[in-house]
Formats: sequence, structure tokens, C-alpha cells
Amino acid sequence: MNRTELADFLRRGRARLTPSDVGLAPGARRRTPGLRREEVAQLAGMSVDYYTRLEQRRGPRPSRQMLSALARALRLTVDERDHLYHLVGEEPPRRETASTHVSPGLMLILDRLVDTPAQVLTDCGEVLAQNAMARALTHDVMSRPRPERNLVRLYFLFPDARGLFPPEDRPDHARAHVANLRAVTAARPDDPEPAALVAELRAGSEEFARLWDAHEVSMRHRATKRFLHPVVGLLDLDCEVLLSHEHHQLLVVHTARPDTESYERLRLLRVVGLQDMASPAV
Repeated sequence: MNRTELADFLRRGRARLTPSDVGLAPGARRRTPGLRREEVAQLAGMSVDYYTRLEQRRGPRPSRQMLSALARALRLTVDERDHLYHLVGEEPPRRETASTHVSPGLMLILDRLVDTPAQVLTDCGEVLAQNAMARALTHDVMSRPRPERNLVRLYFLFPDARGLFPPEDRPDHARAHVANLRAVTAARPDDPEPAALVAELRAGSEEFARLWDAHEVSMRHRATKRFLHPVVGLLDLDCEVLLSHEHHQLLVVHTARPDTESYERLRLLRVVGLQDMASPAV
């Protein structure tokens, strides 16, 4: 671990960003350019003391999960992310598989979507980043252990995760999850991740195994979804999907049509949504 180079790289990465670059309010006038240490720590989900020690060349060796969080917080490119891993003495994630590093372009869009729920997923269903509205709608998935951030695994192995959907809609969601995963598995036959997820779900869920054997195929695309939120009630939302083929990632955005009851409820969610609603993750 090259502590001196790591500290310099973190400081320079922080200095080149502004609060608006990462979706934060500008706040009071700043004496120096760039983000504050506490802002980077907040974005990465770590303590300010931990991040400060890294910049002061005296911090402990970050875990791979922490490196991934730092790369997202500092909006690093893939090459910069790999350099970060090398400075710590870690092998960067393989590039030929689905990347868990959110591209700066997708993060730029996500940071600017402040009034509608949006999140970035891998094509296998792992949540990589959420904005505040997405956390308000579907809970803070990023706070869960990494295996539980996968929406397909959550849906079939954690029954409480279905509580956000009306009961009559749940069979359609199950079929859509399985059909998408089958398409991804066929498209990436040399990638062990989709195949391992399929094997796990076939062994752990009779419903998944039955739907898998039906051999339906469909990628994620535009749709209308209904959400049962514990505070604001039922929301009918349009689901738009933007693809990043290079990284096998999707930006999923939920919007409500103007002049509808769901539109007003989504506005209410923005007001109350920063509170912890303890709603299930989906």
C-alpha cells in the first residue's frame, strides 16, 4: 500500500469536484476549491475520521468494498478506479464481466435527478447507486450486505421484499426478473456471475425454478409499475430504462404523469422521503 501516493490521489480527486458535481447543495462560501472531507466521507458511506486518516497517510488499508465506494464518491473513471486499487495493493475488478463501478456519465445523470426515484443496476439486478428519492421509495438497498443488493435475489429469497408491490402484480414481477436473467445469462456465457446466481436461485426457490424452466426471455425495458408505499400509498409510475452497454449497467428512472394522484403522492414522498420509513427493499 503506497500511503503517500494514495493520500495525494484522494486529495486531488476531491479538489477537482464541486458539490453540484455530486448532487450536493453548495452551502456556505468555501475557502478552498473542491469537496470537503466530510462530504466525500458522506458520499462513500464512511466516517470522516477514517477518510481523514487516509488523506493524512496514516489510515488502515481500505477493503475492496471501501475502494469501490471511494471510486463512486470521487466519480472516478474506470482507469482511475484501477489506479486506486493498485495504490492500495489490490487487483482491480475484471473488466470483461459486468462492472460494479458506476460510470461517471451515469452518476452525473443520477446526481441531477432530485425529484424522481432513480437507481443504477447491473444487468443481473445488483443495485450500485441510488438517489434520495429511490431510497425513499424502495428503502436504502445500498445499506444492506452486498448479496442482498441484488433485486432478483431479494425478490425470490427474501419474501418481505415483495411487500412494496400489490399482490396481484407480483407474478408479473417474478416472470420479468427471471426472463431478464435468462437473457443476460445467454448473452454472457463466459461470465460466472449470472450462472452462479441462477444456480443459487434454482436451489433456493421453487417458484424461480418453475419460471426458469418456462424459458421466457426478455430484457428490462420501459414499463408501468405500481408501488405500495407505507406512507404515501399506491403510486402508478412509469419506469424508463437507460442502458450503458459498455458496463452492462442500467439507469432505472420512475416518473409519475402530471396531474395524476400518483404525481401528487410522489411530490409528497419527496417531502417525507428522507425519513427512514423502514419500507422493504425491492
